[in-house]
Amino acid sequence: MNTAKVQTLPLPPGGDGAEIDYWNPEDEHFWRSTGRRIASRNLWISIPSLLCGFAVWLMWGIITVQMANAGFPFTPEELFTIAAISGLSGATLRIPASFFIRICGGRNTVWLTTALLMIPALGTGLALRDTATPLWVFQSMALLSGIGGGNFACSMANISTFYPKRLQGTALGLNAGLGNFGVTTSQLLIPAVMTVGVFGALAGAPIPLAKDSATLIGSIAAGTPTWVQNAGFVWLVLLVPLAVVGWFGLNNLKTVSPNIGSTGVAFGRILLFYGVALVVAGIGLWLYLPAPSGSGLLSGAGMWIVLPLVIFGTLFALKAVATGDMKANLDRQFGIFRNSHTWSMTALYVVTFGSFIGFSMALPLSITVIFGNTHEFDAAAGTWVHARNPNAPSALMYAWIGPFVGALIRPVGGWISDKLGGSIVTQWISVVLVVASAITGYVMHLAYQSATPEQYFLPFMVLFVVLFAASGIGNGSTFRTVGVVFDKDQRGPVLGWTSAVAAYGSFIAPVVIGGQIKAGTPEYAMYGFAVFYALCVLINWWFYLRRDACIRNP
Repeated sequence: MNTAKVQTLPLPPGGDGAEIDYWNPEDEHFWRSTGRRIASRNLWISIPSLLCGFAVWLMWGIITVQMANAGFPFTPEELFTIAAISGLSGATLRIPASFFIRICGGRNTVWLTTALLMIPALGTGLALRDTATPLWVFQSMALLSGIGGGNFACSMANISTFYPKRLQGTALGLNAGLGNFGVTTSQLLIPAVMTVGVFGALAGAPIPLAKDSATLIGSIAAGTPTWVQNAGFVWLVLLVPLAVVGWFGLNNLKTVSPNIGSTGVAFGRILLFYGVALVVAGIGLWLYLPAPSGSGLLSGAGMWIVLPLVIFGTLFALKAVATGDMKANLDRQFGIFRNSHTWSMTALYVVTFGSFIGFSMALPLSITVIFGNTHEFDAAAGTWVHARNPNAPSALMYAWIGPFVGALIRPVGGWISDKLGGSIVTQWISVVLVVASAITGYVMHLAYQSATPEQYFLPFMVLFVVLFAASGIGNGSTFRTVGVVFDKDQRGPVLGWTSAVAAYGSFIAPVVIGGQIKAGTPEYAMYGFAVFYALCVLINWWFYLRRDACIRNP
């Protein structure tokens, strides 16, 4: 083995000195002597940064539940819309984030995109101090919360460059799996900090609950003071020290990002590209949302037009604003779209991560609406009559379980796939998703037509835990497949792109489930998901498992 270029690197000091000129993790001697230590440090800084990104991005699934309890004057549809806005924004920001590592550097990208989370965290806390805050303010904060969603694409693309192929499934599974605990963290931490004035006068006055609520620490009666605003402020406690640790501990790899220029130039590129994506997402939301928040031109089923408009509008806008070396680098990375495996893996990643993130966003409000009311059909009026269910289960007590299981099992999926192959694992979990989704739809149908819906809550939760577990394992298996199918130049952009498209599940699921609940047919949403999963079983078999597949069970 030629080890002439191998060097033992000192711990980088931070700042612009945190750039590494030589990196070859496939060289076993280099990996043992130097690479593993540096890669591990970057991974263990990346994980809590990604966790905070997920938490801030998906905090609206829980915040909207407590907003309803605290008497904020918004309808269930408007609350579902807030969650959906953060979903669409986060998915759209993943598109530029997919390409940041090559043109901006890993350290520069991860540090700045994590620090930017302080803006929606602080803004949300301030907005929640008053129940008279207009809806558009919360929608704006939800849009900015998408910064946390964008973080996943650049984080995964960055970590993939530090590890050899044989460890891609494990490393990416750890980063994504433990990072995904941000969903569970927000669903556990937010209800807890809302009950105590942990920030004193800085957070403002508490808001009395308008109706009974419940958390993991017990029931809370109507009229009890609650600090809803802490749901935003609490993330600053984690983000400020993370900014310090990330600045001094992360690295740029010059072999991956050779022409990033100064740190300031790299930051400017990130802000420019994120700004462009936010504008495109905002235009898409204006087309989709009904008045007074938008034009409503493409509301309802027009969602399926808005999504491709936003996706391809963002890609074209990025190319339009890019210049010089940045444009040339971006053009090279756009080469992933000429590879058919990019599109097959995009569909398969929608099955796994899209399901995980979509269900995480929609589950809390689904529990509240489906099981929080009794449902009786008024034959004379020809409509369903809904009344408050005194035996309703609390979304704040149960919604965290599914995302917790999905995140916990995600690294296991990567480890199993490193042993058995990614596509065979993806195939089995896709079959499980087909069956579990169809049965879940039927249970939702029974609950939504029952005067005692709580009797169906246990099978409902068990089935959703199965859905989360299967999607979590599948996340690890698809990472393994991407790590093997694509070379080092395309691997990062493909991971970012597939995660971007899959993240639109966080927009689709709340909109589809919320719309079907409003129509009185929540089961149709789950039946539709089951059909999509079945199609992806065929896609996975065709590309990676049939006898003549060009790359068999990668």
